[in-house]
Formats: sequence, structure tokens, C-alpha cells
Amino acid sequence: MTDMARRAACRCGQIRITCTGEPIRVSVCHCRECKARSGSAFAAQVRFSAEQVRIEGEDRAKMWQFTGESGNTADFFFCGTCGSGVWYRARPYHDAYAIPLGNFEPGHGFVPHYSVFEERKEPWVSITGEAIEHYD
Repeated sequence: MTDMARRAACRCGQIRITCTGEPIRVSVCHCRECKARSGSAFAAQVRFSAEQVRIEGEDRAKMWQFTGESGNTADFFFCGTCGSGVWYRARPYHDAYAIPLGNFEPGHGFVPHYSVFEERKEPWVSITGEAIEHYD
């Protein structure tokens, strides 16, 4: 494991996140909820355990809770000023922070290893790479 710190932030910079070590998972998701959350054809996120995450400006975050088809809930946090989604915590993995990959500073080095809900993938999207596992 590396002690490398990677930094993420909302668009206005009032909420800043520092993550240390290696993530639990880097993935892209094609489910309807992730598409809506990202405003795109899929969402890419990096998941870190809670002890690896430090948040500055957390008091500026607003939370929205959602219960999915599975019955599990997720807490979504976004900046109260600029509206950027900055992290979410989903059950049963509520002890981990999922941070949108696009919020990290350039040079983060994250490469997705998982592409999930591919049966819901837009027909024009192709997720490629030698080490990526694909799941329906």
C-alpha cells in the first residue's frame, strides 16, 4: 500500500477530500441511478475505506438519501454552494466513501477495474482495458 495522497474537491473548492493509500475499488456503473447522479451515460467512482478519507468543509455538504430497488439505502453528499456531488456512502458498504473519479486532481492514476450493470449500458458505450472485469 502506498501513502500517496490524492485530492478531490467540489467545483467551487469549499469541500476538499484527501484520500491516502490505495482504493478498495475503482469502477464504472451503468445503472439508471448512477447515470442520473453523474448526468452521463455511466458514472466512474473510486471507493476508499473511511479511515483513508479526510474531508475539509464537510459542514458545507448537504445530504440526500435514496433507497434503491435492492432495498438498500445510500447517502449522497453534495456541495451546498456549487451543487457538485462529492461523495456517497451506500449500504452494505456504509463504512466506505465512494468519490466521483472526475472530482480528483489530474494525475490521480486511477484506472477502473470493474464495469457493472452492463446490461443497462448505452449501446454506443465501450469500456475497454485488459484488467477490467465486466458484470451484468
